[in-house]
Amino acid sequence: MVTANQIAMRYGSRVLFENINLTLDRGKRYGLIGANGAGKTTFLKILTSEIEPSGGNVHIDPNARAGVLDQNQFAYENMTLTDAVLLGNKRLFDAIKEKEQIYAGGNFDDEKIAARLADLESITVEEDPTYEADVRIAKILSELGFPENAHAKKMSEITSADKFKILIAKALFPKPDVLFLDEPTNNLDLPTISWLEEQLNRHEGTLLVISHDRHFLNAVCTNMLDVDYKTIREFAGNYDDWYIASTILTRQAELEREKKLKEKAELEKFIARFSANASKARQATSRQKQLDKLNVESIKPSSRRDPSIVFKPNRKIGNEALKVENIAKSYGDHKVFENLSFAFEPGDKVALIGANGAGKTTFCKILMGELKPDKGVVKWGETVQNGYFPQDATDRISGDMTLYEWLRAFDKRAELAAIRNCLGRMLFSGEEQEKPVGKTSGGEKHRMMLSKLMLEGGNFLVLDEPTNHLDLEAIVALGEALYQFEGNIICVAHDRELIDAFANRIIMFGADGNTIDFKGTYEEFQISLVQD
Repeated sequence: MVTANQIAMRYGSRVLFENINLTLDRGKRYGLIGANGAGKTTFLKILTSEIEPSGGNVHIDPNARAGVLDQNQFAYENMTLTDAVLLGNKRLFDAIKEKEQIYAGGNFDDEKIAARLADLESITVEEDPTYEADVRIAKILSELGFPENAHAKKMSEITSADKFKILIAKALFPKPDVLFLDEPTNNLDLPTISWLEEQLNRHEGTLLVISHDRHFLNAVCTNMLDVDYKTIREFAGNYDDWYIASTILTRQAELEREKKLKEKAELEKFIARFSANASKARQATSRQKQLDKLNVESIKPSSRRDPSIVFKPNRKIGNEALKVENIAKSYGDHKVFENLSFAFEPGDKVALIGANGAGKTTFCKILMGELKPDKGVVKWGETVQNGYFPQDATDRISGDMTLYEWLRAFDKRAELAAIRNCLGRMLFSGEEQEKPVGKTSGGEKHRMMLSKLMLEGGNFLVLDEPTNHLDLEAIVALGEALYQFEGNIICVAHDRELIDAFANRIIMFGADGNTIDFKGTYEEFQISLVQD
């Protein structure tokens, strides 16, 4: 279905990847993974002809219908939800809209108009032989949580998270033979992610998806494409299968590199010692030839780097952690929640889950004093020191301060070494720590916010979707850090592997304002829902 021949991508002297030869087969679902900056999105854009490679070419079966997930959530503001989804099949959309214009004009006696209507009808039949496009769109929208009376709403009337659902629906609606999805689970709640998994598992064509959600990759993918070592390697199986195989291969490469470096050092030492000695000159020359043939650079280092996240509270929480009593919040006529009460005991590690718009972020902002509840109170324990990771972290980090200066602003008394250490743990080298925060990427800003939390030493962390923009290695490290953390956590998350890693209590916010408070792991929570 899709063939990449000798693909290379370079930016000046920097090589992202080169000599890429791949064939993406029908019936296979490929997960494209790699560290942030390794070139995943670049490679996908090359496949979809959005950008030109530095070398090589891409061939897609000319008879195949290709679908690409849009990234611009605000591109269709004046369209209804139904029309935005229908636009996924542009040929059908254009034919239907032109027919509607002609019928609205009412002039059917003109031969040219009649002929045009016949042509448009032929296109409609070709694209939608059973005339069920409107029924299919209505079904998709309903499954995504949009009631029938909302289907005629304008895109400008719905939330950003709901706009992204429409973009997903738009990509899936035409049933493309080849489907390209870049981070489709971003901004999706858990029920929608599960729905998407079901849809993709029924996809009969070729799928290429970029995702940092391990559970999603395990549920959907039949093959993995790993962007690393300036190339792309294919592995059969899902993410867990790739992890096992790649770990073995990486260790083998490291051992080979260490062996060659040791051999290189010994040869250089011999040459330096005996090259001026006449009796040893021939041996030195022989060693030099061996050294010239020894290509250590052929064993490239991995682009993956694992951050070292450690949250150490400055003090333990006493007998009281947090009480929320009868809080309520509304925006105009929209009631988010009312009479909400929770007691959080020392040691509670809570995963806050639920549909988008159910009030999770509002709840976090009320806890942190960024929003006032309409009624009710929030009572923090006297020994509690908060640490906050807001959902809009990327918007809060801007300006000309260096990374080091930005972090220092939160604790003027912190030692230089402590600040450097926090940034270093999040993979910012000494030189990188001096660049302006305004020039950092989304992933870098999220790593900076984690550096801030480590520096502050809070004993009660409130995290609102901290995994956005993080690569898989950082998400794994975050899960381990939250598990090891000797304090309290409230974390809004849609990554099921992360929730499994740390949570001992699940609170689910329902779209109807109701909540479920379950003490146990996420797996136990899922079992309880089935049993109920």
